[in-house]
Amino acid sequence: MSGKTRDRAERHRNEKPAGAGQSTQRSARQSPYKMRLVIDEIRGKSVNDALAYLAFSKKHAARQIEKTLRSAVANAEHASREHGTPLDVDALYVTRAVVNEGPKLKRFTPAAMGRATPIQKRTSHVEIVVAEKEGR
Repeated sequence: MSGKTRDRAERHRNEKPAGAGQSTQRSARQSPYKMRLVIDEIRGKSVNDALAYLAFSKKHAARQIEKTLRSAVANAEHASREHGTPLDVDALYVTRAVVNEGPKLKRFTPAAMGRATPIQKRTSHVEIVVAEKEGR
C-alpha cells in the first residue's frame, strides 16, 4: 500500500464516530432495482425495526440486506469495544443505506435463425452504515 493510500485510509478510519459501524457487500447477484425496493424501506429506521421488516419480507433481496445489516451492527460493537466506549445496540439506527450497480455478467442466449441475443445479469453493491441515535 502506498503512502498516499495509507494516509487516505487512516483519515477515513478516523472520520467515523466510535458508535458507528459500516458493512459493504459487493457483487450480490441481484439487480440493483430489486435491491433498492427493499433498502428504501429500512433507511432511517432503528436496527430492530429494520431486522424485523427484513425477517418477514418475501423478497430474496431482504436476505442479502439482512446479512449486511447484521454485519454492520457487529462492526459497530467491535469498534466500540476497540475504543472502549459503551454502545447500546438497541439505540442503533440505519444512517446510510445505498445500493449501487456492480459489474454486469454478460451472457448470450440462442435466438431465432441461428442468432444470439445478449443478456446482462446485473449485480449490486450494498452499503449500510449504522450509528447510535443521539439524545436517547
